[in-house]
Amino acid sequence: MTDSEIPDVLTLVAAARGVYRDDPAAQSVLGALEERLREPLRVAVAGIVKAGKSTLLNALLGERIAPTDAGECTRVVTWYRYADVPSITVHPHGARAQQIPVRRTAGRLVLDLGRYAAEDVDHIEVHWPSRMLRTLTLIDTPGIASLSQDLSARSLALLTPEESPSSADAILYLIRHLHASDLKFLEAFRDTAAGTAQTVNALAVLSRADEIGSGRIDSLLSARRVAERYERDGMLSSLALGVMPVAGLLAEGARTLRESEFASFRTLAQLERAEREPMLVSADRFVNTAHALPEASRRELLDRFGIFGVRLATSLIRGGADDSSVLAEQLVAQSGLNELVATVRMHFRSRAPALKARAVCDALTQLIAEKPRPSTDEIEAGIEKIQVGAHGLRELALLGRIRTGDVTLPPALVREAERIIGGEGDDASLRLGLPPDADGDALRARLDDRLDHWRAVSASPLVMRDGVQAARTVVRSLERIASEIGCRGADATDVVTAGGPGDGPAEGAQQQRQKHEAALQHQRRSQQGALWTGGRELDHDQVQQQLHQERRQLPPSDTRAAAHE
Repeated sequence: MTDSEIPDVLTLVAAARGVYRDDPAAQSVLGALEERLREPLRVAVAGIVKAGKSTLLNALLGERIAPTDAGECTRVVTWYRYADVPSITVHPHGARAQQIPVRRTAGRLVLDLGRYAAEDVDHIEVHWPSRMLRTLTLIDTPGIASLSQDLSARSLALLTPEESPSSADAILYLIRHLHASDLKFLEAFRDTAAGTAQTVNALAVLSRADEIGSGRIDSLLSARRVAERYERDGMLSSLALGVMPVAGLLAEGARTLRESEFASFRTLAQLERAEREPMLVSADRFVNTAHALPEASRRELLDRFGIFGVRLATSLIRGGADDSSVLAEQLVAQSGLNELVATVRMHFRSRAPALKARAVCDALTQLIAEKPRPSTDEIEAGIEKIQVGAHGLRELALLGRIRTGDVTLPPALVREAERIIGGEGDDASLRLGLPPDADGDALRARLDDRLDHWRAVSASPLVMRDGVQAARTVVRSLERIASEIGCRGADATDVVTAGGPGDGPAEGAQQQRQKHEAALQHQRRSQQGALWTGGRELDHDQVQQQLHQERRQLPPSDTRAAAHE
């Protein structure tokens, strides 16, 4: 919601440059960290072999520039960055980087390593004038759990290094069927990229979703049901923010649809039903059935769209898609790509400053640990301050806890909390559950109401500790919205996470209060039903009355602690 973290971290990096002015290796690391802060968010595309990583990347970019065959380049980590002029640079191990020619064949970019073998290359950089790359740097990785240990090691070293932060700020992890190796990788990425924050910054993609329904016209519906089942899986839901079904091949074909392909689809759509339907029963029958469309064209359509895409495109044309632009738009909508892009924007791009700041702070912490100097105390204090204040990371962490059912609040409040912290979108109206066209007065009125309510929840001795922490995060999210649109709630004292810096004078009182907590536990549980009767929220006055009654039963020090909360 704010870019304030970036200047603060840049200041820390500059201070570290002064401390390590006599250390060339440290200066190189710090220079890379400065570049990371200034560049777009890094999102890696990873998954097992043949999961459709490069195909999805092409769909995201809207051009066929990532190699999808089994050639040498698919075995090398490839970075895609924005530039006004296309260029390709090969970075060999232990040698100077070299540019290679930019060539396209049949609409596809050709990446030719020339005299280098894949084992000789550290990574490839492709600079391309794509709108997507203005805000995201995409990283295409070799397959995880490959038969070649070297290929898997390349991806693991980049994304889950043992002794340094991950090179990616977030990840799109492609799965076809959920395997133990998928869970193991996602857990390693969370522990590496999130560090002690334990936020979830991975999104699972059910790739090749059209194959789940055997290419039937309703394949995406079947894929969505499978994705929902995976989302309910306790292990996966703690490691990924969601599971998105995407027909990658269809999305790539739709975003790069040519007029000649539209003409071929129109020819199929114009066939009589008795002739058309039998030939679309399977891919083999489509290729081997003779009709007005040449065999070479039929094979090309299958390669580009799959049998699912051929069936869908034919149906959409018969339903009224009368030109290539309309057909491409409808195919993209049916592929699931739009939902994936919206989710990436909602969870990752809107929190880019916090995600980048965290990665750089982790790297600074590691540098100081490896090269201790007496003058780094102020830098370490600055790192701690930034980490405590990075509210976007707290929101992601709470989203992860909500997805695992690890928040002890009534279901209605959990759903509202998820929405307020950005689970459905970053716009203020979405967070507040209002229509997109809600005016300022409506926003301020809703903010005042929800701030009062969530502050009451966060102050309630009846709410378990994890619920109080969740409520405080929600209050902070509401206060940040209030500060942006202007609201009386923005003037209130900020609420900080329990146990964090800033707990202040009441710390001792809270410790005393914990001594009495066991005695009150049974009473709280019996009263919990009174506060949340049948899952129904009491209004603000009723909540305050309940709190007042219980505080009267606490020792004086406990009452002060409850008031402080």
